[in-house]
Amino acid sequence: MKKRIIYVMSMLLAVLTLAACTGGDSMANDETENDKLEVVTSFTILEDLAREIGGDDVNIHNLVPTGTDPHEYEPLPQDMNKATDADLLFYNGLNLEGGDNGWFHKMIESVNQDTENVCNLTNRIEPMYITDDEGQDEEINPHAFISPKAGIKMAEDMRDCFIEKDPDNKENYEERAEEYLTRLTEIEEEYQQKIDDIPEDNRILVTSERAFQYLADDYGLKEGYIWAIDTEETGSSKQINSLVSFIEENDVPVLFIESNVDTRPMETVSQQTGVPLSSEPIYSDEIGKSGEEVDTYIKYLNYNINLIHDELSEN
Repeated sequence: MKKRIIYVMSMLLAVLTLAACTGGDSMANDETENDKLEVVTSFTILEDLAREIGGDDVNIHNLVPTGTDPHEYEPLPQDMNKATDADLLFYNGLNLEGGDNGWFHKMIESVNQDTENVCNLTNRIEPMYITDDEGQDEEINPHAFISPKAGIKMAEDMRDCFIEKDPDNKENYEERAEEYLTRLTEIEEEYQQKIDDIPEDNRILVTSERAFQYLADDYGLKEGYIWAIDTEETGSSKQINSLVSFIEENDVPVLFIESNVDTRPMETVSQQTGVPLSSEPIYSDEIGKSGEEVDTYIKYLNYNINLIHDELSEN
């Protein structure tokens, strides 16, 4: 009987000890999570940048998911909650999120978020303007990130925002950013090399929307497009006829369709001109979902330049 009592007491002590240890681990994990910066990003490319540079020091909530228009997003209740509690909020700027009176800034105001926690990642990028059908400047083109030159500046600015907000982890942010910026710089050099390798007469990039303006300007590509600005009227007869004339005048080798647009207008252009469509879609406003072929910004940049080079070199 005495041995049984000793055995039961020993087992009880072991259980209590294990519970105490488990509870301690749980508390430690909670404390570790609480030490992380709470970060909100406006769309998928910035989410990926934050993951690369922020690493284990941040928790990230992204607003606009893949497959959703970042220009006219409507924040969900969970987005509002995350924005309220965020230590840092990153947005693209250049009118991507609707401009100063757009949905992102309205969200910031409605949750009373401190503007010092809000980081515009395109402050150092000279804006380019999209023109309407009459050739007048209509609005800022937000798609600077399609060019790796802009991506480098955006990554640098994100690093600096992290360090300013969380100086205790400065070395971590610097180390991750240095590695990431090295990769971006290599890609930027590859962009120039591959575009220089395309026959000069073939350096014409024709897409559905005029999203590639910064890329074309940075690397010496001539632009063609169906519509300049995403509106309800995309692929009108006037727009298609204008591009058909451009193609006939410039001997365009191939037509590109973005991954997130209606393919029918460009298919019509292809039928009218006899110019083939690219073998794969090109990416503009977003990266793919996790596990897909183009699910990071690095993959996005690599994919696009390889597609541009291969299609314009072979046709």
